[in-house]
Amino acid sequence: MLFNSLEYALFFPAVILLYFGLPYRFRPAMLLAASCLFYMAFVPVYILILGFTIVIDYIAGILIEGSRGQKRKWMLVLSLAANIGVLAVFKYYNWIAFNFNTVSEALHTGARLDFLTILLPIGLSFHTFQAMSYTIEVYRGKEKAERNFLLYSLYVMFFPQLVAGPIERPQNVLYQFREKHDFNYRNAAEGLKLIAWGLFKKICVADNLAQVVANVYGHPADYEGIPVLISTFFFAVEIYCDFSGYSDIALGSAQVMGFRLMENFRRPYFSLSVTEFWSRWHISLSSWFRDYVYIPLGGNRVSVPRYYLNIFIVFMLSGLWHGASWNFVIWGALHGIYRVTGTYTLKTRKALAEAAGLTRFPVLHNLLNQGWTFLLVSFGWIFFRAATFADAMLLIKGMFRNIGPQLNSLLTDPGARDNLIYCHATKTAFFNGLGCMLVLLLVETLKGEGSARVWLAQRPPIVKWGAYYSLILCLLLFAQQASVGFIYFQF
Repeated sequence: MLFNSLEYALFFPAVILLYFGLPYRFRPAMLLAASCLFYMAFVPVYILILGFTIVIDYIAGILIEGSRGQKRKWMLVLSLAANIGVLAVFKYYNWIAFNFNTVSEALHTGARLDFLTILLPIGLSFHTFQAMSYTIEVYRGKEKAERNFLLYSLYVMFFPQLVAGPIERPQNVLYQFREKHDFNYRNAAEGLKLIAWGLFKKICVADNLAQVVANVYGHPADYEGIPVLISTFFFAVEIYCDFSGYSDIALGSAQVMGFRLMENFRRPYFSLSVTEFWSRWHISLSSWFRDYVYIPLGGNRVSVPRYYLNIFIVFMLSGLWHGASWNFVIWGALHGIYRVTGTYTLKTRKALAEAAGLTRFPVLHNLLNQGWTFLLVSFGWIFFRAATFADAMLLIKGMFRNIGPQLNSLLTDPGARDNLIYCHATKTAFFNGLGCMLVLLLVETLKGEGSARVWLAQRPPIVKWGAYYSLILCLLLFAQQASVGFIYFQF
């Protein structure tokens, strides 16, 4: 069930009415039933996989809490193995089999692995990582094992963040299912505003830009120069609006009911470095790898070479988390290189900036850093979006080819715009996406590091209500009509 679908527009109000209409003691069961219905709207049978991991981790949590010494450790290992095993079978087995068969053929060994004809369950990586965080926190003694099976199931399956996060921790969510939430007008109003803003990002910005991006990245041999540059920058905005739009709708849906989920995005493209970018982008995943991989590896409390290796390992794993493809591995490795290089050259870059006098102009200095960071991240997105490594290389090789002649064509032949600017997408989609993207940039610039809702609340009524009605008008006029799936559903 997509957040941007008619089904959800009917489902969500029904859940809200039931939630606040039922006695407190029936609400968790109702939310769990609604979450099951929400998930089964995709592929019903995969609820069994989710149920399997829930039972395993529920039992594991109780056994871990009641065990001591090595037994406690082995309980954790078995729980993690069960979760990772499900990921390995459904998400990585066919990729492993493909690579094994490729190497086997090259070596003429005759060995071969058969492929599995199974679909990847929606949101598998998200709820698997959330489940693993529970058992790890119980093992560390930071969370008590949940004895109420219904509440633990709800922790894993809570429908607003079930499919694409944020990846929550038990300390932040579990206790909230025991709280008594009465209807609160402010929560409802603020939640609905956040849902509307998330929908704007998704259906007005991301889905319109996606048409341009899909044409170029779907036919990389047919484009070079300006179209590749435009579609690459458009994809950087598309994936941000698609994913952060989902997160906004998730947080808003939860807030209407009185639940508080963690912030997952914080203006990532305003970052001054790639390091800062990863503290603002998909925060729940970045913090998961920091707490459960990077710090256990030693973090920065080790020798310098080992510190750099720790960073690289985390980003390689992050790439694999996103998908079973060498493109994702390369994307992760590229960000690892960015991070290591950025850390290694930090003092030198600061000295050069001071020598050039940039530090005397902090606004200009920040803009240059933001622009460079955006360029690095956008280049990385090429591997993330391209279907194959060969496609990615075609796009990179052709990115700056024939730009001069193309600019001349634009000046002399208006008909060239369809190929070079619109990339054979409709003009409506191009200009709707571009216009709404500029609105997004304006809003994120004006609001600064705070909340747009708080910023608007402090403005005069004519500004505040003008913004609300303008947002509604944008949703009515510029939205893509068809319900398009979210990019991160595939993970």
